[in-house]
Amino acid sequence: MSRNRLVLFLIAIFALAVFVGCGSSDDSSDDNSSSGDTTTTASDCTPEGMNTFKDGVLTIGTDSPAYPPYFEDDDPSNGKGFESALGYAIADELGFNNSQVEWATVPFNASYAPGEKKFDFDLNQISITPAREKAVTFSVPYYTANQAVLVKKGSDLDGITSLDQLKDAAIGVQIGTTSYEAVNDQIQPDTTPKTFNNSNDVVTAFKQGQVDAIVVDLPTALYLSATELPDAVVAGQFEQEGGAQWGALMAKDSDLEECVDKAITALKDDGTLEEITNQWMSDSAKAPMLN
Repeated sequence: MSRNRLVLFLIAIFALAVFVGCGSSDDSSDDNSSSGDTTTTASDCTPEGMNTFKDGVLTIGTDSPAYPPYFEDDDPSNGKGFESALGYAIADELGFNNSQVEWATVPFNASYAPGEKKFDFDLNQISITPAREKAVTFSVPYYTANQAVLVKKGSDLDGITSLDQLKDAAIGVQIGTTSYEAVNDQIQPDTTPKTFNNSNDVVTAFKQGQVDAIVVDLPTALYLSATELPDAVVAGQFEQEGGAQWGALMAKDSDLEECVDKAITALKDDGTLEEITNQWMSDSAKAPMLN
């Protein structure tokens, strides 16, 4: 072999070695890229695997002041009240202990406004609506608001145990509402219910003794009896198909949606959510079920 041919042969061997070496490096890089995939799945629903607002902490938002029966003593962190207890139950399902839960003050109207959120999810009796879902993401529902009956303390209707006991009552209700439908469909009073154009007129009629009872959704009844109508008592509540559903509110397309849904579903399946609901929305709220 001539000297020139030997040089060309060695150059070819060297080029082939470099090419093979580069190919090996590319394959290794592809393997590393696959193993580094960070897509969140249900199996990552742990304090270490979740992309929370603060690392290792679950931040739950709600309004201030925080009213009973959803929160007690205006302190969401004490675990007392329907949504306080629920917040800690969800946290426990996700592997967070109580010391890893923080509560953030979030005004009600601000919670479902578009934009970034300084919390992981918000619990504040927020109804799931199509309009709100354009700006935020909701979990599966954790509560469906019942209808409730408000009567005067010490009246003949105070202490009723069934809807039949309202047949002879003069019932006030806002026209065009789900409460109006519930009175006609489920109570079916002997006399036509007295209808009013707005909620303020319903409250005024009750104060003036124009009606024996008023029917509103349970959250409204609890609020009215605690504030505007101190002489009223929630005689009871009853279920209505199609009632307002509440969900845990998250930022739009939140990475945590699957995990929060998984936790709430687990609480439903094992009976924990029902226990919390009965304790705080029936027993503590003194709003027994009317059949």
